[in-house]
Amino acid sequence: MEPRKTRKTQKNGFMEKLLNGVEVEWLLLGNVTQYEQPTKYLVKSKKYDDKFDTPVLTAGKTFILGYTDEIEGVNKASVNPLIIFDDFTTANKWVDFDFKAKSSAMKMISSSDETKYSLKYIYYWLNTLPSELIDGDHKRQWISNYSNKRVPIPCPENPKKSLEIQAEIVRILDKFTELTAELTAELTARKKQYNYYRDQFLSFEEGEVEWKTLGELCVIGDGLHGTPAYDDNGDYYFINGNNLEDGKIVFTEKTKKVNDSMFEKHGIVFKAENTVFLSINGTIGNVSFYENEKIVLGKSVAFFKIESSSLQLRYLFYFLQTDFAKRYFESNKTGSTIKNLGLKALRAFEIPIPPIAEQARIVAILDKFDALTTSLSEGLPREIQLRQKQYEYYRDLLLSFPKPEVEA
Repeated sequence: MEPRKTRKTQKNGFMEKLLNGVEVEWLLLGNVTQYEQPTKYLVKSKKYDDKFDTPVLTAGKTFILGYTDEIEGVNKASVNPLIIFDDFTTANKWVDFDFKAKSSAMKMISSSDETKYSLKYIYYWLNTLPSELIDGDHKRQWISNYSNKRVPIPCPENPKKSLEIQAEIVRILDKFTELTAELTAELTARKKQYNYYRDQFLSFEEGEVEWKTLGELCVIGDGLHGTPAYDDNGDYYFINGNNLEDGKIVFTEKTKKVNDSMFEKHGIVFKAENTVFLSINGTIGNVSFYENEKIVLGKSVAFFKIESSSLQLRYLFYFLQTDFAKRYFESNKTGSTIKNLGLKALRAFEIPIPPIAEQARIVAILDKFDALTTSLSEGLPREIQLRQKQYEYYRDLLLSFPKPEVEA
């Protein structure tokens, strides 16, 4: 298939200078790249530990699932960087460090000729493409779809000049990426620091304060053990543990809805001033407040309605996230494949109860740390979000080559 040519028509002065009148050809992505299945790099052990050396990767949002001690079948991406591409979701990541892979539903993408086509350039261009994923579509995306897309390559008949142009675009975008990475590393360090101080503030010597079970202090229950009748036009969201994130209930386009009759049948009335939620099935330990959302709980969410004046709401929220609490959850969860934390264990969980004034003092300090590490209106997450938007703007600007006349 013939490449499609376009002359430079950019109004962007920088790009006009960079291209200097050369033609841009739109070549098939499948021709400028090659792929490999991750079969020989798949991890065998399910035992992950941060003290191990080799990361186990997925192309999705989680990216690093954990670390393994396996030394055979490690991909040496530190020598030959590559793109990992999720064949179902089209999520992709740039990888320049050694790794093992978790799933075979992944393609490892490299340049078909590094003397002509910069893989990092292709990676940045790949992420300008809008998502075409159709919910429920399980076809393999790389061969059936993405390999047939066309990537703009400046003057491919002059590889030296072409690579210079590609390298300059990559250099600029790398700089933006590095700035975001530095802020993200800083945020990670601050979160570790925050977690350390949170656990210190919420640790007490034996006999220093009174200890009480959560069952003495709260009404504890969970959501519907079954599937409600969904209604896209309903007013209530049906939530599970994965909807609890960074202290909030998060709704996505995949969150199901139910109507008024389902709420009347299965709903529970909560109050924002005394309610905390905890994920207890599958993903265990996500904590959030209730902020008067219209919701119906599924079985993977437990609620705590505080009834004792001796327990402050935000104190409970922070305590449920401590290492002490996590160890308790870990030792009391049940189930083989999908783990579950039972209500009986939650009601029996003993926590330290300092005087209410001391709880308020601890909460005030932790609130400041929390804002720095989680707030999108202040602190580092806000700065990272702004940097990411800046990067995306310049990425799209630098890679917005004119389309071929045939496509136009």
